[in-house]
Amino acid sequence: MTLRTFKKSDFATLSEALHVAEDKTSDFFRFSYDLWKRNQYDVKTVKSLPPDDLNTYALAVLKRGTRKGPASLKSKDRNFYFICLQDHQILEAVQRDEELALLPFLTYIFTHELVHIVRFGSFLQRYEVSGANREREEQIVHEITFDILKDLSLRKMDYVLDVYRGHRICEVNLS
Repeated sequence: MTLRTFKKSDFATLSEALHVAEDKTSDFFRFSYDLWKRNQYDVKTVKSLPPDDLNTYALAVLKRGTRKGPASLKSKDRNFYFICLQDHQILEAVQRDEELALLPFLTYIFTHELVHIVRFGSFLQRYEVSGANREREEQIVHEITFDILKDLSLRKMDYVLDVYRGHRICEVNLS
């Protein structure tokens, strides 16, 4: 079975979404350019992913590697992340829901993954986590993603934020 992949015309949208996500995330965390350099990452689409990195349920998968520093400075080894977009899943969701536009959807996805990278890089969360802890981390990241994007003036962003409302931590006020 051939998976749907982003067309050449989608790459301008991908680039714009990543730029918005980087800008909003760095503003939220008050990151300078130098701080971003500590949290290095790259974006891959389905065409550049090995078969093992394809996923049938996620919109993006975050992979971690290590970039080696000089042999004399083991402490200079840095984590390096790959945001592995699952084109087929993203495009299927956009096709399935006529209210879902690609730019705000990708902006949400990129922002979500960048929040994970910031949390891992700042040691707020371990990369290796499973079960209930993983679910809790996802809720926290969805909440932070909402906080980052809630005031963004981007057509249909409100719709995307509303779609993910159920993934955030809900505070219940019992009187």
